[in-house]
Amino acid sequence: MSKTKSLTHDSIMKALDWSYDKAINGGVPGMDTAIELADSYLQKSGTLDEKVKNLILWQNTKSATSGFLTGLGGLITLPVAVPANITSVILVQMRMVAAIAHMGGYNLKDDQVKSFVYACLAGNGAKDILKNAGIQIGKKLAVTGIKKIPFEVIKKINQAVGFRLLTKFGEKGIINLGKMVPLAGGIIGGTVDAVATNTIGNVAHKLFIHEQKSKKMDEPEIIDML
Repeated sequence: MSKTKSLTHDSIMKALDWSYDKAINGGVPGMDTAIELADSYLQKSGTLDEKVKNLILWQNTKSATSGFLTGLGGLITLPVAVPANITSVILVQMRMVAAIAHMGGYNLKDDQVKSFVYACLAGNGAKDILKNAGIQIGKKLAVTGIKKIPFEVIKKINQAVGFRLLTKFGEKGIINLGKMVPLAGGIIGGTVDAVATNTIGNVAHKLFIHEQKSKKMDEPEIIDML
């Protein structure tokens, strides 16, 4: 009776697209958009690094509680053939990464930025995905540099992320990624794996903040994910 058996690459990609749309444009009761979340942290005191780290920390505590996920009950009706508990994990982590990208000055409406947000969801696997897509490792990538990445490469990155997540959710299932338990009325409870969320947050921090800050005026063609 495992719902993970119904997972396909296509359904994972649809879940990613659905989650990105909700993270950016809203529509989930009780959840601020990624931009609203980012702006709330940008208004706090401290350096940009400190603000991003605080955001990641928050995602590993309050956002990983059943109280936060209770507001995601609307996921039950989502038109995607992916269990709501898995989609809720994707949405929570997607919003965190998108918020970090926004804090780094990236336009979340750009397809290239969207693809890099997707890549971060692969955690430590993001480096290999980008490398295999032809994006070399070793230098920095400026905000303007991302826009130069051709559509073919973006498509390759997105497809690779889909396969990586399909394997991740299909083999390990929801036990390792979020102990979700359907409650009365279709409300979702449980916790998002803090270790996985922290790893994803750190990858996003490295990609969208650290490297951007260290070489802000350049427009290089490759990324340092080390």
